[in-house]
Amino acid sequence: MGVQVPHFPPLWRESMAGVELAALRRSAVWRGGGVPEGEGRPVLLIPGFLAGDGSLATMTGWLRQNGYHTRRAGIRINVGCSSEAIDRLEERVEQFAQDTGERVAVIGQSRGGIFARHLAVRRPDLVSGIVTLGSPTVNQLSTHPLVLAQVALVGVLGTTRFPGMFRMSCLRGACCERFRDEFNADVPPEVGFTAIYSKTDGIVNWHACLDRCADLVEVHSSHVGMGANAEVYAEIGHALGEFGHRWAQTT
Repeated sequence: MGVQVPHFPPLWRESMAGVELAALRRSAVWRGGGVPEGEGRPVLLIPGFLAGDGSLATMTGWLRQNGYHTRRAGIRINVGCSSEAIDRLEERVEQFAQDTGERVAVIGQSRGGIFARHLAVRRPDLVSGIVTLGSPTVNQLSTHPLVLAQVALVGVLGTTRFPGMFRMSCLRGACCERFRDEFNADVPPEVGFTAIYSKTDGIVNWHACLDRCADLVEVHSSHVGMGANAEVYAEIGHALGEFGHRWAQTT
């Protein structure tokens, strides 16, 4: 019996991200319709693999317009060692929580959502809730073969010559042992968790986004377009409102 290869929608659908952005700007949710007021609550945004903070600039601006206090992850391009990245993000969340006096909500796209989940597992005292966007938190390598080829290339480059990139040893080496343990751990129940996924995602196998700990929300979106999709933004607004409500009940 052969190994079953996951089916992915045609990769060309990822080119629809620009159409999704145009539709977002015409939507009521872009103008704040149905989105709870942020009231200054803190939100950290983490970009996906091969992306940087700028990839979530549209979402950042929208959150600020709706009253949220946002900060970037400080990632220029998301190709670093997972363990090192989580350590830096933990410091960032700790400082953010200290500055605002509140637990921080974290939004992560793709690989950024995996990091968001790790922060929730490691520091539930700092994280009020997380929203993952097309994040393979069940199996982080359940992605399109072209993306896996890019993962392998980065691993080879990081191993042989380029600092700042993850190494092949990160997959099984001691440096990421804690990361692997946290990957398999449950998100504490006091931390809200919304996992947004799409069956039209051309990059990540949507089954890998169905985290056992999350409130699962299906949308119609490309993978790249989740950063600028009206349906996704509406669900983010709803999730952040729930996190804020839960926070108010516990303070």
